[in-house]
Amino acid sequence: MNLPHLLEHVPPTLVYLLVGGLIGIESIGIPVPGETALITGALIAAHPASPVSPAGIALAAFLGAVIGDSIGYSVGRRLGPRLFDRLGRRFPKHLSPSHVAYAEHLFAKYGAGAVFWGRFVALLRILAGPLAGSLRMPYPRFLAANAAGGAFWAGGLTWLVFIMGEVAHRWIANTAWIFLLVVIVGGFLISRRLHDSFQHRVEEFTTAQAAATRHE
Repeated sequence: MNLPHLLEHVPPTLVYLLVGGLIGIESIGIPVPGETALITGALIAAHPASPVSPAGIALAAFLGAVIGDSIGYSVGRRLGPRLFDRLGRRFPKHLSPSHVAYAEHLFAKYGAGAVFWGRFVALLRILAGPLAGSLRMPYPRFLAANAAGGAFWAGGLTWLVFIMGEVAHRWIANTAWIFLLVVIVGGFLISRRLHDSFQHRVEEFTTAQAAATRHE
């Protein structure tokens, strides 16, 4: 079965549910590849044979982000620091006490701006809702920043990937499988690079905090 034939038979509703579901789960506070799901969905939509709509992908991503973050906010408001202790034990590589402390620092420094721009940063994308709830940020203020950031992120990233996919397909239509593989691998490598860079900032923050504590 070739790629166009396969894509013709992909149920659009299933793609939308997978994209929105993974982003929603990630936004609650569980590290799953939500952004990768969005990129993959936009690439599927870019193929001429696919019935998947880019507008549907963007809407699914937006709803997943807003609903997931709102659930995360509610859980964080109810459980507070206990939630991060549990998440840290369950996902020590992603949500260690150092990660949570740095995220709290960004929230204290930037407030609602951390919610808006956090949609573009893996750690804050996971922790924005639970942290905002735990820190008692007013929900209307959180929702406004969350919805704005979610719309900008979901719509912008979907549009960018969709346009790139359309252009690339015109040039290399006969090697679509290779293109999809290259883009997915490339996206993973870029995401990994951004993660490593952010991890370095977390380590620098932790070291500075430890030094400040020793000098007190």
